[in-house]
Amino acid sequence: MQIITPHYILTPNVLLSNMSVAFDTTIKKIAPLEDLKKEFGDAAVTRLNKNSLLMPGLINAHVHVEFSANKTKLSYGDFVPWLYSVIENRDELINGCDDACMAKAINSMLESGITTFGAISSHGMDLNVCASSPQNVVFFNELIGSQATMADALFGDFLARLDASKSIKREGFYPAVAIHSPYSVHPILIKKALQIVKDENLKLSAHFMESSAEREWLDKNKGDFKDFFENLLKQKSSVSNSSEFLEYFNGYETLLTHVVKANEEELQTLSSNKHTVIHCPISNRLLGNGALDLKKLQKHNIRWICATDGLSSNYKLDLFEEMKCALFMHSDMPLLELAKNLIKSVTKDAADALGINSGEIAEGKNADMIVLDLESEPSDELAIHLILHRYNISKVYINGKLKKGI
Repeated sequence: MQIITPHYILTPNVLLSNMSVAFDTTIKKIAPLEDLKKEFGDAAVTRLNKNSLLMPGLINAHVHVEFSANKTKLSYGDFVPWLYSVIENRDELINGCDDACMAKAINSMLESGITTFGAISSHGMDLNVCASSPQNVVFFNELIGSQATMADALFGDFLARLDASKSIKREGFYPAVAIHSPYSVHPILIKKALQIVKDENLKLSAHFMESSAEREWLDKNKGDFKDFFENLLKQKSSVSNSSEFLEYFNGYETLLTHVVKANEEELQTLSSNKHTVIHCPISNRLLGNGALDLKKLQKHNIRWICATDGLSSNYKLDLFEEMKCALFMHSDMPLLELAKNLIKSVTKDAADALGINSGEIAEGKNADMIVLDLESEPSDELAIHLILHRYNISKVYINGKLKKGI
């Protein structure tokens, strides 16, 4: 049992002062220090410096750890040229990122206060390093393949990777499933994977409506994807349209990433099925996909959370940086309200979407917490300042244990 005494606690909706937190792996009680010392007499007490802030650890729900070798290999500015550059450089990117490379990316997330991440794993090469990571990990085994003739082989590979992830037995590691996208996964594969998801109650994620190319291909079998699919896969039409794709997920809450080009009907479907949208603002800008309309999501009562995506479409895995970019990207939204929603999106809302018992400084929640060293007494605009000023993170607790990297 431990007791930590910061100057301030962000819960993340309310700012507390003159309170301490008693915890082991979970948060046991929040009360004045003297009360906690009486109740937990044997607990070690950590008193933090002036203007210290204890807040929930951050949750990065969507990151491609396997592609962490990229810095200058890929083409930015438009989705399809970027996709061609990924294919052209795939072997070099994958083979150029060994466990040390991936561990560096994971440690960078830890240093920026990320205590849980959702790893989208295409090849399973990141399994060991994710299993060894200090953070909680939702390990999304990704299924991809639009050709029916390859369905059995692709599904066999997916099952092998899923089984390997299920063999990891450690606190805070959760096997899960990702369906790549409506244009890249054959319905046969989707149905088989979703049966496993439902039978085993696994978390589920997918990319959806990221680009104009996807929009045109799914709606009309035209656009920039036409040459791509005809030349590389000898495919003249999409394997699913958007409504067919979303119908597969009816009745099962899914994390859908990007959703920049979704129409009103699709947003209504997302809302009625209680899906969550993962917003990756830097990735969307670098790939020329535009800005997600957060006002429309709020209008439809769709939960959205912020994430970094991978280093194939970002320059760092830092949620404070991601939130800062979002703060400027959505310039038509009230600043303080947006800042508060962004903080909530990478704490409580992300935890709820992933089914993780964290995201809040509250009794009964996992003790996933970070300490920030503020420069002065916080004001009513604390959420804005947290995002803008990138205060030093002096401590990171995961399941009650102080962490320092792989």
